[in-house]
Amino acid sequence: MCVESDGCEIEGCSSSDEVRTLSGSMSPGLKSNPDLHPCKPGQKFRAALLRCRSPAAAAGILSFGNVLNYMDRYTVAGVLLDIQRHYEVSDSGIGLLQTVFICSFMVAAPIFGYLGDRFNRKVILSCGIFFWSIVTLLSSFISKEYYWLFVLSRGLVGIGESSYSSISPTIIGDLFTNNSRTMMLSVFYLAIPLGSGLGYILGASAKVAAGDWHWALRVSPLLGITAGTLILLFVPEPKRGSADQMGGRIKTRTSWVCDMKALAKNRSYVFSSLASAAVSFATGAFGMWIPLYLARAQVVQKTAEACTKEICNSTDSMIFGAITCVTGLLGVLIGAVTTRLCRQKTERADPLVCAVSMLGSAIFICLIFVVAKKSIVGAYVCIFIGETLLFLNWAITADILMFVVIPTRRATAVAFQSFTSHLLGDAGSPYLIGLISDALQQSYATSALWRFLSLGYALMLCPFIIVLGGMFFLATALFFLDDREKAEKQNDFLPAEDEGHF
Repeated sequence: MCVESDGCEIEGCSSSDEVRTLSGSMSPGLKSNPDLHPCKPGQKFRAALLRCRSPAAAAGILSFGNVLNYMDRYTVAGVLLDIQRHYEVSDSGIGLLQTVFICSFMVAAPIFGYLGDRFNRKVILSCGIFFWSIVTLLSSFISKEYYWLFVLSRGLVGIGESSYSSISPTIIGDLFTNNSRTMMLSVFYLAIPLGSGLGYILGASAKVAAGDWHWALRVSPLLGITAGTLILLFVPEPKRGSADQMGGRIKTRTSWVCDMKALAKNRSYVFSSLASAAVSFATGAFGMWIPLYLARAQVVQKTAEACTKEICNSTDSMIFGAITCVTGLLGVLIGAVTTRLCRQKTERADPLVCAVSMLGSAIFICLIFVVAKKSIVGAYVCIFIGETLLFLNWAITADILMFVVIPTRRATAVAFQSFTSHLLGDAGSPYLIGLISDALQQSYATSALWRFLSLGYALMLCPFIIVLGGMFFLATALFFLDDREKAEKQNDFLPAEDEGHF
């Protein structure tokens, strides 16, 4: 039998806690203390929850929450053409949806990073999920006269989702270390492409099933509330730095200004953050515009007609979503395995693998715009290969941060990296692509062919930004070993103490 802290007996805690002889009598040294009393139902439930709070279960729940985070984000992209027709807005106007979302997301990220380094992280995560779930549900009831309110709702959703993306990786970082941490972060960041792809599929499927695109925004909130509840019940609040440093929670804390100065001097962190911005620029623009671009390509090829009905064809959104799910799985797994193998050859494997994958991705993304006019199948093949290479670096980038930043600074580092990558990346890329497309359309006579070409020319900006990101990863490789060694030395000299947590 196991003893709970208030002096009650908990059954089933360990198979070795109670030993009986063949006759059925209990071993004398292991008999129950007569002073103990049976647990009350509430205490047994609490004890059962504690036994379920394993690191693997926590990582699984956090990954599930991350899937929902990105699924909700890209559900709108899955019904983008329907939203554009319903609210009667231009390319730049519809691109504003993602820009407002990301702007609020990135502004809130440093705030949640500060809170995540100082307060209970799982409570912040759960509150964030509950908030965006409620706002998303309410936004599905906004009428067509209030497009500005719909845009504002996406900004509020961005604030809720920012809390999750800023804090949840640091919990995994405190539950695992070394290759185990790389693998768990790979699973966690697999949720980005998986959730994004499922967002397209969910949005298109819910629209078709209900005959109304508004229902695309009414499914993910229910799942989000479920995820928030699971986090409150089953995810522990690990001591910060417990996986990196034997002992308790690190006692020494520095001010936010001191943390920011240290991060600004961390060259590996700065260059990997700039590289992340390049990835965000491309994925933000692609996630918003590629399904619409392919729909226009089919109109040019005369294999489909331009949408004039209330419910538009969502085949391209569903195919693109499925491709994103598969390429995300392949990319993250290939990245984790490749990095583990390359670490046996060079200690700079992490940034070098990211650099090579980025440069390779740029080639195939360029080819999309070459072949799309003639072959949709060829375009999908290029998308598949290009996305696989692009998604390969997500988990590795997070692991680079864990290596070069000390535990008490990680939530702030993740949040500020999120802020800079969105500020320089997908905060402006969807709107910028739409703005360029609108400007090109106004320069010449509008036709189906020119609407297709103008959007393609605008999207050609993405491969050049991806190449720039590859260069930043190469710069990260130059300083990676020095910055990792500095972080390890700081960990060794930081004093620690045991603290209770809940």
